[in-house]
Parts: sequence; structure tokens; C-alpha cells
Amino acid sequence: MTTPPALSGLRVLDLTRLLPGPVVTLRLAELGADVLKIEPPGAGDYARTMLQSEADRRSGAPSAFYRIVNRGKRQLTLDLKTAEGRARLIGLARDADVLVESFRPSVMTRLGVGYEVLREANPKLVYCAITGFGSEGPFAHKAGHDLNYIAYVGVLDQLAARDGAPVVPNFQLANLLGGALSAVMEILAAAWRVARGGAG
Repeated sequence: MTTPPALSGLRVLDLTRLLPGPVVTLRLAELGADVLKIEPPGAGDYARTMLQSEADRRSGAPSAFYRIVNRGKRQLTLDLKTAEGRARLIGLARDADVLVESFRPSVMTRLGVGYEVLREANPKLVYCAITGFGSEGPFAHKAGHDLNYIAYVGVLDQLAARDGAPVVPNFQLANLLGGALSAVMEILAAAWRVARGGAG
């Protein structure tokens, strides 16, 4: 007898791009969650064209990078800059368990679909915002990438060649271990709380 996947029935809305967020929702999908990836009209997630092979470009297929981190997800195009797109997202959030986004702080609020609006639509919604430097503080609205994060916390200083020259790691430590892994853990903890009667 086989048991269903642990997260079977969990409904996740994925508004993330590039690497950390898509890896978060990939892990949830691998555990059985139903993940709906929502992308803007036009080019969509930037990862669609990153490292895209010539064969993929000719056939119109997204890059292997995009396909790897977004496998097992359904996809939907929504324009959150329109009233119709915002209303559709709020409707989807009413029936979702989890929403994951990776915009800069306040972007969702400026669009009219921030946490307060979505919480009103669904008080049980687990809302995860993946940010580079947190939602408040002096760096909150600064753009950042993996290299910035590991430099800021002192990890980059520990990575050097034998002659002491700095070495750029070939693995995105902060994005995957700090961003993705932490987010998965927090989402599962919050979902457990909701399952036991708590608020989202």
C-alpha cells in the first residue's frame, strides 16, 4: 500500500521568479502540493531566457534552468497591474493555502494585493515573502543577489584561493540555504499552525 504525498491537497500560489522562490515551490510540489505559478504577461519569469540554448530559442521552449526549477507546477499568466488581474489573484487566494512571492517589500501592497488584502480574503492563508534584506531596515529596499548576501554576512571573506585571492562560489549559498530552505521550513511550520486551528 502506498501513502499519498505528505502535502497532497495543499494549494500553493507561486509569484516568484529566478531561483530561491521557484526552488521553494518546487520542493512543495515534490512533496505533493498543487503549485500554480503565476507570471506577468510578456516575458514572464526572467529565468525563461536565462541560459537558454539555441535549440530552445528556436523551438520557443523556456530554458533548461526554468524547466528544472518549475517542473511539476501549473502555470497562469496574470497582469497584476490591472483590476481584472488583481481580482483574479484575490479569488485564487480565497481557495489557496499558501502564497509565495519574491518582490521587493511593499510591491504587492502597491499593486493592491498585499498581505492585508489577501488575509481579508482568506484568514488562513500562509503568506511568504522572500526578500533579500528583510521587510524593514536600511537595506530593505535595496536590490541584492547571492553574492551580496554572502559578502554582507562574512561568508565571502572565507572563500579564497591558496594565494588569498577572493573566489566567487559556483553554488548559490544564500539563495538556496538562506532563502529557499528557510522559506520552506517557515511555510511548513505556518501550515502546521493553521492545520491546528491557528490563523494564517
